[in-house]
Amino acid sequence: MKIGLFPGSFDPFTKGHEDIVKQALNLFDKILIGISKNSTKNNFFSSEKRIEKINLLYKKNNRVSVHCYEGLTIDFCKKKNINFLIRGIRNEIDFTYEKDIANSNRELDKNVETVFFISSPTYSHISSKIVREIIKNNGDISKFVSYSM
Repeated sequence: MKIGLFPGSFDPFTKGHEDIVKQALNLFDKILIGISKNSTKNNFFSSEKRIEKINLLYKKNNRVSVHCYEGLTIDFCKKKNINFLIRGIRNEIDFTYEKDIANSNRELDKNVETVFFISSPTYSHISSKIVREIIKNNGDISKFVSYSM
């Protein structure tokens, strides 16, 4: 069984993230969405709220599960016996950033491979940061996320 870990803060989980999961389900038998507790970020939504919202999106799909973890993503992969990381690429800036992380992860564990999925053009402009700004200013986020806050 091929299992992929899609790690991130997902603060919030956007339609762009959903697009990456949809693409990855064509390649993997199971996907774990890993909500990382990043020590350098002050999250907008609690881990519990993010888990709740993502679980709602995938409640009818037993191939997707949500987990929260602390520490290095590569250590979580070892703990869960996962050999594939799933990453989304929206643009060349994402690619440069993600390539560096993938190479660092490869140095930490040569058994874990990063698989990149290119964001669909429809969603390539969406970022959690932009969605948070819209929320802070009482804007309508329905075009960016599939659930209500």
